[in-house]
Amino acid sequence: MKGKVLSVNISREKGERKRNTGTCRFIKGLGVANDAHAGFGIRQVSFLARESIEKIRDRGVVVSYGDFAENITTEGIVLHLLPVGTKMRIGESALVRITQIGKECHERCSIFYQVGDCVMPTEGIFAEVLTGGEVKVGDLIEVV
Repeated sequence: MKGKVLSVNISREKGERKRNTGTCRFIKGLGVANDAHAGFGIRQVSFLARESIEKIRDRGVVVSYGDFAENITTEGIVLHLLPVGTKMRIGESALVRITQIGKECHERCSIFYQVGDCVMPTEGIFAEVLTGGEVKVGDLIEVV
């Protein structure tokens, strides 16, 4: 199963939308370098598929990649159907393992208030970095 990276999103502060930087560095055991959410827990990198974002766009809401605070926006893989423990190779060297599907939102985001729903709690996935490396827009993602 293969997909591709559409956007690489980073924010300096928690609670703000992430911006597409085009490239980033995954750090083993930590997450995305220079991202506010990097840390040693199980949610080191967040992913959301374009196909999931389209569900919100189909409701008439204008959203961009990174608006759901995902680090990596993807295309071509139904991420939320992959089981916890699945490994994905991204680009030339980065390797991650899925640690969580969805998340509990303690506070409703602006997307929820606009449409009464948000896809990140059910269709976003989180992973830990097993092997670091550069990740950039256009990189291939392969389930291994």
